[in-house]
Amino acid sequence: MNTILGAYVIMNLIGLIVMKADKDRAKKHQYRISEKTLWLIAVFGGAAGTTAGMQLYRHKTKHLSFKFGFPILALAELILLGYFYSL
Repeated sequence: MNTILGAYVIMNLIGLIVMKADKDRAKKHQYRISEKTLWLIAVFGGAAGTTAGMQLYRHKTKHLSFKFGFPILALAELILLGYFYSL
């Protein structure tokens, strides 16, 4: 179980860092991190981190798929994590 929690924490840190990096790149008009990559990070356990990064850095907040999708996915991941720890 500790492996699952560790992976969850790492993926969420990655999600937070990637949202910050993409925001910084956007400000500098540099090559951006693709939306597909952001979604893959979220789907593989980093949805809470990407959601936090979206709010903290005010990044992708006008995109409805991110605005609603990331938080819903984060909730689903938390429910799954709770389920695995209740076994």
